[in-house]
Amino acid sequence: MVEAKLHTFDGTSEPQVVELDEGIFGAKVNPDLLHRAVRMQLLNRRQGTSSTKTRGEVRGGGRKPWRQKGTGRARAGSRRSPLWVGGGVTFGPKPRSYHVKLTKKMRQGALTSALSDRAHEGKVILLDRMGFEEPKTKSAVSLLNRLEMSSTTLVVVSAGEYNRPVKKSFSNLPRIKCLACVGVNVYDVLRHEKLVFTLGALEELKERF
Repeated sequence: MVEAKLHTFDGTSEPQVVELDEGIFGAKVNPDLLHRAVRMQLLNRRQGTSSTKTRGEVRGGGRKPWRQKGTGRARAGSRRSPLWVGGGVTFGPKPRSYHVKLTKKMRQGALTSALSDRAHEGKVILLDRMGFEEPKTKSAVSLLNRLEMSSTTLVVVSAGEYNRPVKKSFSNLPRIKCLACVGVNVYDVLRHEKLVFTLGALEELKERF
């Protein structure tokens, strides 16, 4: 059984201990799937637009720079040689796609592994709601201090709670990231030591699986 503390947003009552969904937070951690998922995310971010010209694509070089013998210089056949300044590049990068795909089952398995790893370590905190009325970093800091979030933290809210006051309140905090539940991913979960879920986000996560 995996448990987490449920706090209130306004802090008017003591935190309660609630049971987390075993299917999402109680799965067996699969390091291989975690590695595959993180690799997929990082590779898919790459643009693959780097490009260089080979000696066959560089302009010029049609004429032999000087005669083969008698000048005292090394023999040369083209100004496009990779040995020359302005010549072609040997084995340089060309535009390519780094895109990697994983099956839906593997992606879900990797996410449950990441969430379960944090839950087993007791680093998942629940919040009844997220209700900032105006963007205020001071209010976000006060909330995180009350939840004892002193390290890197990923705050996950429902789609309805992901509004401008919530986003702006957390955006200036360097070690904090706020996401809507639909954007929860393996890389962000593993990058942050602690997770904060609102009850609304938790319900959306269950529907997602």
